[in-house]
Amino acid sequence: MNIHEYQAKQLFNRFGVATPQGLPASTPEEAAEVAASMDLKEYVVKAQVHAGGRGKGTFKNGFKGGVHLVKTVDEVKDVASKMLGEVLVTKQTGEAGKLVNKVMIAEAVDLKHEYYFAILQDRARKCPVIVASTKGGMNIEEVAETDPDAIVKEYIDPVYGLLPFQALKIACALNLRGALLRQATKFITNVYKLFSSLDCSLVEINPLVVTTDDRVMALDAKFNFDDNALYRHPEIVEMRDVTEEDPREVEASQYNLNYIGLDGNIGCLVNGAGLAMATMDIIKHYGGSPANFLDVGGSATEEMVTNAFRILTKDEQVKAILVNIFGGIMRCDVIALGVVNAARTIDMKIPLVVRLEGTNVELGKKILADSGVAIISADSLDDAAQKAVAATK
Repeated sequence: MNIHEYQAKQLFNRFGVATPQGLPASTPEEAAEVAASMDLKEYVVKAQVHAGGRGKGTFKNGFKGGVHLVKTVDEVKDVASKMLGEVLVTKQTGEAGKLVNKVMIAEAVDLKHEYYFAILQDRARKCPVIVASTKGGMNIEEVAETDPDAIVKEYIDPVYGLLPFQALKIACALNLRGALLRQATKFITNVYKLFSSLDCSLVEINPLVVTTDDRVMALDAKFNFDDNALYRHPEIVEMRDVTEEDPREVEASQYNLNYIGLDGNIGCLVNGAGLAMATMDIIKHYGGSPANFLDVGGSATEEMVTNAFRILTKDEQVKAILVNIFGGIMRCDVIALGVVNAARTIDMKIPLVVRLEGTNVELGKKILADSGVAIISADSLDDAAQKAVAATK
């Protein structure tokens, strides 16, 4: 789950992480009211979408840049009117772009230096890691490629948490001294408290800045949260903006389906993430293109399968569906019943290829064969993929 920048500021304030003040607005008039209440010498107006590269983006109405510096309330209103209700295209959004429903009005600060700072989960070491660099405000992947020595890492024991010397070590590695060193150490400590307390999988601050009046602050931030821990944080769940997400993925989450939309034309319904990935790979191998990743899990019900089919068939790009089930905990007869009933319920009009293997497989195949539904049976994953690709043509 992602959140907007103005929401990140709310979390920073909650944990004592220094950041310029910033408030959201949904209309040009509201943006003007927010700016007037802040009474600043200079404002930053930022489009609020879940994508990076906003400053260099372009709106489909021709207005350039999703981040603007202005000096007056009237200018805030004018810029907001050109952003709100418009589609912003950046390198991360692709040509489709993102509709801007909110802007953030924030305090403009004068910068002395920009840094990169992030805390994320290192899956290989199974612990959090701090990644920092003196080269902030740029793509960290580019820094890693062109100047890897500019990046420092500090691994954190998940039991003991971030120790004081580690926060000090990172601050020193950023070449901060004196009062700035003390500020940065406190800043890093508080960010880790936020990361740990809210079950984050990523807190990325780019840039972390030192201002001309010697303040250490988070100027921009990206958050990711562990979806499996969100039940502990209802206040975070309330921050979810479903308008920023693929409607298919939003609907799938309501039925506990793991779904990610893609651009192909073969819908995939599989149990198990690894098998789903293998299914997508073999579709590509035989010249096809998967329309999605969809894992119904090891304990899917007939209702879940029906809802999965409903989501797949809503995608107009889907020209065939491939069901690939390996029944361990999941019984093939349950899946077969789900497939048959779903096909009848939603009046399936596109080719349906089904490959079953595992627990109660013979019973599952009999249910499919006796159903009277037009189902293309497959004996193996190779066979299923070839038949699905052929069906699209």
